[in-house]
Amino acid sequence: MFNGNRNREERTASVGNTGQTGGRRGQFSVLGADIVVVGNLTATSDLHVDGRIEGDVRCGSLVQGAESQIFGRVEADEARLAGAIEGSVRARQLTVERTARITGDVEYETIMVEQGGHIDGRLKHLGGGAAAAPVLIEASGEAA
Repeated sequence: MFNGNRNREERTASVGNTGQTGGRRGQFSVLGADIVVVGNLTATSDLHVDGRIEGDVRCGSLVQGAESQIFGRVEADEARLAGAIEGSVRARQLTVERTARITGDVEYETIMVEQGGHIDGRLKHLGGGAAAAPVLIEASGEAA
């Protein structure tokens, strides 16, 4: 009645890398809290992760839930991280929420770290020139 192989091929094609730098408008994928992915994940759509990923993640826009875990490299144009990451992070626009715990180096163009957000690694500003790296750290609800 249902052809599992055909569905698997269609899913692979829909989340494969098409060379776009961002997600497709109006499309997003959600990995629920009960999902465990072992292997690398590439999405052309925006991605919301509440589960566990053991591998690298590459997507246009990433939203990570507070209970989520990622064990691998994260690359995204925009990322809002709230869970645990063990691996490097590279994002043009990065928000580290108060519940986030990142163990690894972080590369960013712009970054905001909420009070309580934890980064155990090196911070590196992306972009040309010797301009000062824009870092916004939220303390007591006010931007510093």
